[in-house]
Amino acid sequence: MKIAVYPGSFDPVSNGHLDIIKRVSSIFDTVYILVSFNPNKKYCFTDEERVEMMKIATKEIPNVIVEGSSSLVLDYARSKKASVIIRGLRNFIDYQNEITLFQFNRSIDNKIDTFILFPSADNLFLSSSAIKELVLFGGDISNYVPHDLVEYITNIIKRRL
Repeated sequence: MKIAVYPGSFDPVSNGHLDIIKRVSSIFDTVYILVSFNPNKKYCFTDEERVEMMKIATKEIPNVIVEGSSSLVLDYARSKKASVIIRGLRNFIDYQNEITLFQFNRSIDNKIDTFILFPSADNLFLSSSAIKELVLFGGDISNYVPHDLVEYITNIIKRRL
């Protein structure tokens, strides 16, 4: 059985994340979406909200399991018997971060590999930060987040930021 883990903060989930999840779910038997809980990071959405948003966004994809955790991604992957960590790469800045993380992870456990996926052209520029900023300036995010979550995400961002 081929198992992958796709970690991220997903604050909030975007159509770019969903694009990668759909593509990965057609390759692997099981894909665990790991919503990371990092106490050193400031999130707009709570840990529980980020997990719930991801569950709503992926409810139609049967081989996806969404969980949250504050553990090291490699430890989580090992606990799920995953052989691959999935990462998205939009630009050169992402590349610099991801190559370093890849090398570090391989030095810890060389049995778990990293697969890099590039976003589709529609999502190349998309980031959670851009979505938050668009909401704050009164813009419409319906083309950038799952339709079931547009109102929810908009309301939370307006209230908290």
